[in-house]
Amino acid sequence: QVQLVESGGGLVQPGGSLKLSCAASGFAFNTFKMRWYRRPPGKEREFIATITDQGGTRMYADSVKGRFTISRDNHKNMAFLEMTNLQPDDTAVYYCNAFKSSSRDDYDYWGQGTQVTVSS
Repeated sequence: QVQLVESGGGLVQPGGSLKLSCAASGFAFNTFKMRWYRRPPGKEREFIATITDQGGTRMYADSVKGRFTISRDNHKNMAFLEMTNLQPDDTAVYYCNAFKSSSRDDYDYWGQGTQVTVSS
């Protein structure tokens, strides 16, 4: 069974840091592009960051560039999101996404999300 399980969320003060983890199982993790998304309260889901299957290329949304770092460990089937200088606008449910598009099949897997709340 395909599973993506996020962890590491919580309550932090503005300026604080958190590291989110995404544990993957049930699929060929090292052939998938990994992404992080978030959904702020009352808003639509938004893209945060992506990393290619072997970790060679990383891209970020402008809203988090310079503050967040996406990474992966293919030996452990895990992806990570290191977040620094967190601000109240970063408050959201954060989701891990695994994506692969082949010539005949698309794969798009999602975790259940982990809550990040930034407040003083």
